[in-house]
Formats: sequence, C-alpha cells, structure tokens
Amino acid sequence: MRSHPDPAPEVPAKTLWDLAQDERCRIESFNSSLDEVYRVRLMELGFHPGEIVTCMYTPKLGAPRLYRVHNTVYSLDDDVAGMILISKAA
Repeated sequence: MRSHPDPAPEVPAKTLWDLAQDERCRIESFNSSLDEVYRVRLMELGFHPGEIVTCMYTPKLGAPRLYRVHNTVYSLDDDVAGMILISKAA
C-alpha cells in the first residue's frame, strides 16, 4: 500500500508566444533567464505581472506577433514573447 500518491507530472509553463490569435491571458511572471534590461523595458511598455494581454495577430513562418496591452499594440518576436509566462485570463 502506498502512503503517498505519485506526484503530478510537471506541466510546462505556457508563454505569451503560445497564445493563439484573439486569445487573452494574464501575465504571471518572466522567465528567470530573461535579461534585466528586457524585463525593465517590457514592464515600461505595460507587460507586467497581473496585466491582461490579447494576441491580435499571429503571422505565419514565425514572424513577430502583435499583442495588445491596454490600448496599445506591440510586436514581439518569439525570443522575447517566449520569456513571458502566462495563465488564462479570468
């Protein structure tokens, strides 16, 4: 008889780059390997934990995607958007 259940498998964190077009999310945090300069600049633009972001456009072939924060739209490539950890928007 087991005394403890098997631990749940670790679910990989979802990032802003994983967001589909017209999907909304809440920013949870930044990947710890994101350089501080990028982290500060993203927060200056409005990409900070707790903020709601909408993916406006996902072009083909890995081109930068468009994201709306408040009433402003920004273009982020996969290197940067992949460092922003998200959860579903309530």
